Amino acid sequence: MAKPSKEQVLLLDELRNFVIEVMRDMPEWVDAKVERLRSIPLGVLRRNATQRHGVTRWRRGVDLRSLNPEDVEVIDIHPQMLNPQWKAYSAFVLHHEYIHALGLRAHNTLFRTLEAAWPGRTAGGHGTQFTEHLRREKAIWLWCCPDCQQEFPRQKPSRRKYRCRKCNTILIDKKI
Repeated sequence: MAKPSKEQVLLLDELRNFVIEVMRDMPEWVDAKVERLRSIPLGVLRRNATQRHGVTRWRRGVDLRSLNPEDVEVIDIHPQMLNPQWKAYSAFVLHHEYIHALGLRAHNTLFRTLEAAWPGRTAGGHGTQFTEHLRREKAIWLWCCPDCQQEFPRQKPSRRKYRCRKCNTILIDKKI
């Protein structure tokens, strides 16, 4: 958990306001008290996170069977999602975390239905692209398939121990 800069705090506030306004207009949230979400502090994950894009952190000692927004310590999102190119995806991720904050911890059918109701139809699909962006940014090596030209950014060489997921050919290391 990292402390957000002043600029990040402003961007997080802007994102919060946008997501809550959209949620207020969604039929799925008519009976929910989405205004309570405004009291949840927003923060940023560490820059070196590559798998996690957002996380809802609960206060210690709360009853995990009956959660509400007041039980949330902070919602952190990846700092790179505050860049303009990821704006649609960051709104989707914050909506996802707000679903958790409203008491749905499990990624069950109800959770996925509420998540899919987000009006940015393609926003949820940007997760894979965002992860790839983060991995390429940190990568020192590319594991390359000589047959299908697929590349897998990594921090360590493969030393010819791994095969391509697509065509099962042994991967070759290229230093970036």
